Amino acid sequence: MSDSERYERGAKAVQDVYAGVVELSPPGTSDFMDLMVKGVFSDVWTRDVLPIRDRRLLVMGVIAALGETSVWQVQIRAALENGELTKEQARECVIQLAQYAGYPRIGGMMGATEAAIAEYEAAHADD
Repeated sequence: MSDSERYERGAKAVQDVYAGVVELSPPGTSDFMDLMVKGVFSDVWTRDVLPIRDRRLLVMGVIAALGETSVWQVQIRAALENGELTKEQARECVIQLAQYAGYPRIGGMMGATEAAIAEYEAAHADD
């Protein structure tokens, strides 16, 4: 598969995974982004062994353990947009992860979760 085909497949995977929450720059704008789209999204997220929801939950565990609240917020918003998690399930993820990664590290995830829920509700206020 050519680089451009890998990029296109990866770009479609980004759309599927993030439901429009994450926008890509045009190819060639950022080497970092191009490599991520062609590698992570084209080669990993498109594998059919695990569904997107399962992959997202695994990624969320890592993100939470690293304390990356801004990335967590994006994942929660995308999970809500894709119907992979309900608001209650998103909140429950924080409760579950706090037991394993620790309250100090996970505490910020609650605010990020509530912010993602508020963004989702605002985007769907007219639905």
